[in-house]
Amino acid sequence: MSVTTLEHPPVEALDLATIMGALADAHRLAIVRTLAEDGERVCGTFELGISKATRSHHFKILRESGVTETRVEGTRRIVSLRRDDLEARFPGLLDALLDAASR
Repeated sequence: MSVTTLEHPPVEALDLATIMGALADAHRLAIVRTLAEDGERVCGTFELGISKATRSHHFKILRESGVTETRVEGTRRIVSLRRDDLEARFPGLLDALLDAASR
């Protein structure tokens, strides 16, 4: 049985421009808003109105930028927001972005 390990950038490597770029897309911002409101979720449970391949691409961008963390459990990928890491690196950023996006 093979185990899938996904790469996540360490907190000290989180880059503001990369994070802002990841959150500049409406679908990715919707994913982050949902995670902020509901907590961790399985990737396939997000209703985004896009193809599975496109949805996977958006999750990859969020993970590689350091906004989310994805863990693999069997065939499921469970996504969570790296709120504590983002807050440690860029205090107030995530809350400010989520607040602005909700207006």
